[in-house]
Amino acid sequence: VFGFKALRALRLEDLRIPSAYAKTFQGPPHGIQVERDKLNKYGRPLLGCTIKPKLGLSAKNYGRAVYECLRGGLDFTKDDENVNSQPFMRWRDRFLFCAEAIYKSQAETGEIKGHYLNATAGTCEEMIKRAVFARELGVPIVMHDYLTGGFTANTSLAHYCRDNGLLLHIHRAMHAVIDRQKNHGIHFRVLAKALRMSGGDHIHSGTVVGKLEGERDITLGFVDLLRDDFIEKDRSRGIYFTQDWVSLPGVLPVASGGIHV
Repeated sequence: VFGFKALRALRLEDLRIPSAYAKTFQGPPHGIQVERDKLNKYGRPLLGCTIKPKLGLSAKNYGRAVYECLRGGLDFTKDDENVNSQPFMRWRDRFLFCAEAIYKSQAETGEIKGHYLNATAGTCEEMIKRAVFARELGVPIVMHDYLTGGFTANTSLAHYCRDNGLLLHIHRAMHAVIDRQKNHGIHFRVLAKALRMSGGDHIHSGTVVGKLEGERDITLGFVDLLRDDFIEKDRSRGIYFTQDWVSLPGVLPVASGGIHV
């Protein structure tokens, strides 16, 4: 339909997922409650940051930055979406030094820590290979760019993570190409619903106050769609249909994009 020349613009604002259809999906590998149980952290937000500069550090220096952040009090640190496997920092080296940073900070703080290791790759086979290596290192979580990687690859990784006890952080790189234009494309709430079915324990949702585009009520609306089991229709928050997620676990919305304009 989007390709019809008779249409100058078209935008999918929302859709309702029938309960019978939602039941055919595994959904998030673990969900919010299981993640808190794994981390033994309750009653507060989980605090994390992305390592900067995102590109240019060696694997050892990158691992040192991860250690300093975790030792300083953060629960998580994160690979940026651009951090993959460049000549100056190959993925296997980064995984090793980040695992060392996690274990060292855990030993010194007595808390469970994690780093979102980016497993996104050019093929599903390579992606799973990176996830397998992360599991062998004993780290708690990996990361995937679900739009650039594709839904099939994301669902495959989500199934692997559930079967092997890994949490799965989802980055939404490329979403603005699809959802930012007000009169054409697909709204992020639709992409968020698709992700909850495909599988992910976290996904970026913006902060309203940070550097990323997003209206407050609309953002809070799709935060509820990610997190809650049953969401009533509320057009003021952009929720056009009542949604019942039946047995699908919730996704933890990640306030991404900083707190400063």
